[in-house]
Amino acid sequence: MNKRLKTSGDKAVVNVWQREVGDLSATNFARRLGGSEDLVLRLDIHRKLDRHRGCVNTVSFNADGDILISGSDDRRLILWNWETGKVRLSFHSGHNNNVFQAKFMPYSDDRSIVTCAADGQVRHTQILERGQVESSMLARHRGRAHKLAIEPGSSHIFYTCGEDGLVQHFDLRTGAPTKLLTCQALDGRRSHLPVINLNAIAIDPRNPNLFAVAGSDEYTRLFDIRKYNWDGSSDFGQPTNYFCPPHLIGDDQVGITGLAYSEQSELLVSYNDEFIYLFTREMGLGPNPPTSMGSDVSEMGDDHENSATVKGVNFFGPNCEYVVSGSDCGRIFIWKKKGGELIRVMEGDKDVVNCIESHPHTMVLASSGIETDIKMWTPKALERATLPQKIERKPKAKGWMYRLSPQELMLQLFSLQRGRTSPEQSGDSSADLELILTLDANNNDSSGDEDNDDDASSQGDFVY
Repeated sequence: MNKRLKTSGDKAVVNVWQREVGDLSATNFARRLGGSEDLVLRLDIHRKLDRHRGCVNTVSFNADGDILISGSDDRRLILWNWETGKVRLSFHSGHNNNVFQAKFMPYSDDRSIVTCAADGQVRHTQILERGQVESSMLARHRGRAHKLAIEPGSSHIFYTCGEDGLVQHFDLRTGAPTKLLTCQALDGRRSHLPVINLNAIAIDPRNPNLFAVAGSDEYTRLFDIRKYNWDGSSDFGQPTNYFCPPHLIGDDQVGITGLAYSEQSELLVSYNDEFIYLFTREMGLGPNPPTSMGSDVSEMGDDHENSATVKGVNFFGPNCEYVVSGSDCGRIFIWKKKGGELIRVMEGDKDVVNCIESHPHTMVLASSGIETDIKMWTPKALERATLPQKIERKPKAKGWMYRLSPQELMLQLFSLQRGRTSPEQSGDSSADLELILTLDANNNDSSGDEDNDDDASSQGDFVY
């Protein structure tokens, strides 16, 4: 009689036996072992990477997983050997404001980097010999540009989205970007928002023709690039599908901070002041979504600790077995994807954890947030962690957290006077603007690189 295995350790023993008798291939054995819950429960801080002078808004691994790139409010990019903690290269990004996303382009020997930032710029940086870097501006969004997405397997093509609602397509082999669409509110709703301010973009790894965007309303919109006519003869603004938990349809108070696709084309959506939701392809609402509805949707999360910043969400494990997210309470939460069971809570930041990045090949996490360091997590703990008996909640923030210099605050206020709105506003356009300001010297770059030409060449701190 088969008995239910009680622990992941028991399962590991069985997997070893199956491999030895030929019932389990070496590849499948490695993937099962790599996704073991036991490894998740043994995650601990391997080391802290501390060189930035502002909060770290983006972390990303190269394809091999041995180099981590980070970007910060200090406007610098740093390439790390994360295992040793050594800086391989550090240089000014060329941006005039906080760096929000930085990624390596595939098949470029880790020498081609694309970035977007709070100044709205989209930039391409090339690493030359002896630490020389060349940075050029490819395009600009009107408002902050939060995220970019690289077409899987492409060394040339990527997309960006911004608070202007614009989605742009870039091919590094050509000189100019293509403005694909400006995301509009559905059926004239939220009339106080002329466009949907976009916070997140993700590409389906199994079908790179499909990309999803989301931001200041309740819908994730799915587009098919094949429906775009490059001669500009068709209206590409109509999504092919919408995703939204039925009970949130029509909710003017929610917005979306993060998107991620699994290797199985499942779509993960993180809402501010709400839960994280997992959608399969079949769960879409179609090209003409209803205006109100109510039913069950797979959700993850025990509280609403996601309101103060634009936080990402991600899958974890060789088969995307887990879901990971940061939080306003400074913790990292890990759930089983199947069933949504919370299995791990880790202290990741004194204030807010914004970024959680999974290693491409092994059970390693990189996390960052309001603190100036990056924490690298590996399954090295001798003891398996247990869930805390009680997770203390911080008072719910009202509005979103800004990290603004006084000059940037004035720009925001002038922007509001001109009728331009931000995704952090909700409710009527006449509502009071509530800002939580965190003003510190780290927002002032001290590198002496204040003036940067669109085509800038500089010498980085070289360990490449």
